[in-house]
Amino acid sequence: MRKIIHCDCDCFYASVEMRDNKALCSLPIAVGGSKNGRGVLTTCNYIARSFGVRSAMPTRTALQLCPRLVILPVDMQKYRDVSNQIKAIFLEFTERVEPVSLDEAYLDVSYNKEFSGSASLLANHIREKIHSEVGVTASAGIAPNKFLAKIASDINKPNGQFVITPNDVDAFMPGLNIRKIPGVGTISEKKLNKLGIYTCSDIQSSSPDALIKAMGSFGEVLLKRSFGIDDREVQHKHVRKSISIERTFPEDLKDFEACLKKVPYLLENFQNRLSRLSDKYHVKTCFLKIKFNDFSQTTLEKNSIKTFTVENLESLIYEAWIRKSRPVRLMGLGARISLNGKDKAKRQLELLS
Repeated sequence: MRKIIHCDCDCFYASVEMRDNKALCSLPIAVGGSKNGRGVLTTCNYIARSFGVRSAMPTRTALQLCPRLVILPVDMQKYRDVSNQIKAIFLEFTERVEPVSLDEAYLDVSYNKEFSGSASLLANHIREKIHSEVGVTASAGIAPNKFLAKIASDINKPNGQFVITPNDVDAFMPGLNIRKIPGVGTISEKKLNKLGIYTCSDIQSSSPDALIKAMGSFGEVLLKRSFGIDDREVQHKHVRKSISIERTFPEDLKDFEACLKKVPYLLENFQNRLSRLSDKYHVKTCFLKIKFNDFSQTTLEKNSIKTFTVENLESLIYEAWIRKSRPVRLMGLGARISLNGKDKAKRQLELLS
């Protein structure tokens, strides 16, 4: 039986902005659009949503609903960096990760043995880790397939999770509104409503021929989804090129000596992640990332360092820190990796097949 987690960050862009500027946490904020009222919003926080503001809403409309709305510009590079941090956390627990966007992904944890194989406990742990290490919250859905996991992740938002077990499916599906089915938009909903279809129960009891006649091939999909059926696998085939960990510290590390004291902690966490890789990969080079307290950052890579020891990292950290000689809020440690010869040829054949 498959165990799928759908992890979805809560108002992602807005959450990242609030993380980086605590003064925004008590204000209604939105990301995107423009202050002169042109364009549309990318996302907004939950305070703004209480005024009726929504993602994809014209900025002018949002400002009418909430004149105090703080509108922030989109910073895609920052959001990509945060997204990569979150994906790295996913990969600590399973290689079967399918990103859907910057802020959501499917994880197949069917074979995960941590937490006694409990996908629910694992999802909770991942969410806590995202919050403590990245500084944003995420919600999760746990279910036997992608479709149900996606629906479940939206039930206890924000910062919550919901489980649909295989035994729950038959009771859960009938009352589900058709708008919850991916692919059912305004036009599809109107077509289905004309057939007297408003819930999955209505689909289940409708004529398959009439459904396919009205909706085409999508009718077959609707019929399967109404019973909670989804055979799609988590698409995870990819060749890893790097592995890394990042840690944001509760208090800034004031000098190089303070950074040095964190080396054993960084090394232990990195070695734990590295040990999860199979012996199909080998390390090509080592890199270090430092983000200073002014949010500037630097990355240093050494082709000569392929083994990870306290001594090797000490020189690497010093070279990176001396570039600005400022307090440090985050350090990251990583390696460029490559498939070994035979496994590389095998994976290329898999990707071409």
